[in-house]
Amino acid sequence: MWDVSIVGQLVDSGAFVSENLELSGLTTLRVGGPARIVAECDTKQVLVDVVRLLDSSRVPNLILAGGSNLVIGDDGFDGVVVRVSNGAVGLEENLVTAEAGAEWDRVVARTVAAGLGGLECLSGIPGSTGATPVQNVGAYGVEVGSMLERVHLLDRRSGETHWVEPRALGLGYRTSVLKHSDDALVLAVELKVNPDGLSEPLRYRELAAALGAPEGRRLPSEQVRDAVLDLRRGKGMVLDPVDHDTWSAGSFFTNPVVTDAELAGVLSAIAARLGDVAVPQYSADGGTKLSAGWLIEKAGFEKGYPGEDAAARLSTKHALALTNRGAATSGDLLALARDVRDGVHAAFGVRLAPEPVTVGCTL
Repeated sequence: MWDVSIVGQLVDSGAFVSENLELSGLTTLRVGGPARIVAECDTKQVLVDVVRLLDSSRVPNLILAGGSNLVIGDDGFDGVVVRVSNGAVGLEENLVTAEAGAEWDRVVARTVAAGLGGLECLSGIPGSTGATPVQNVGAYGVEVGSMLERVHLLDRRSGETHWVEPRALGLGYRTSVLKHSDDALVLAVELKVNPDGLSEPLRYRELAAALGAPEGRRLPSEQVRDAVLDLRRGKGMVLDPVDHDTWSAGSFFTNPVVTDAELAGVLSAIAARLGDVAVPQYSADGGTKLSAGWLIEKAGFEKGYPGEDAAARLSTKHALALTNRGAATSGDLLALARDVRDGVHAAFGVRLAPEPVTVGCTL
């Protein structure tokens, strides 16, 4: 049992402290039990001081910002939840500096409004800026890793802070060295942007088609942002409190990458089940990337599965999103995730991996 008297020290460090707060209200899935203590940190220095204090005192802690890529168990978290709320944003001619607690889409919107380009394809993604390099967030042919200039980190082993370049982060498809380790905490990011106000070259067929432009074309960032938001809304991927299709963690599974040796078996299983069909596939590091959403639907899990009466079900707009219909528990969500994961594996021999981080629960 950890010493709850640390609450006074948290307050002295500048944190705003709450006790026995339901974590369901702090995640986009809106599930999760209570936290013993929540310490909200609204500046970078308060965040550093609080995390140093908790680490040196060996108090169990959970770093929480936007809560968009997180599944918290129904028993909650018996420790201190550190709420990352530092949100300062600065713009220069071709650089954006945003603190970890800044809402990501507001950062994108601010760059576009300032006549800067480069981040527009990452519009509408929920969550905080600090999570973007952890996940190497990406959409519509752009990953945040390609835009990063530097990342400001707190080394939780030494207590020191320092800036690192992207090559130190081991960035990959929806992952980095930061994702599965608590050794470092993102405090801020520095991003390269296009001062000419034009987008990154269009690399995603669906987006290019929506814009009526050829792939490779650069367009005004505002025009591309509007198109991206329209596409995401159509899939229930822009947060809306009255639309339960958006009560999700976004895409719950990552698109699987299979080796060349595995691909032949997967294609054979698909042909045996579906006949001669076109299979979405893309070249990727380590092999071929398949569409998780396509596999889920073709394995028999259609949008809205398992039906209207279910507390947790697939989005009615996008089979890759698992949603809370209003009264779901973490247990409900994870049961659905296991059903889908195991069904896809049984149908095609592909093991889907979850994208959200789980706390106090396992898939």
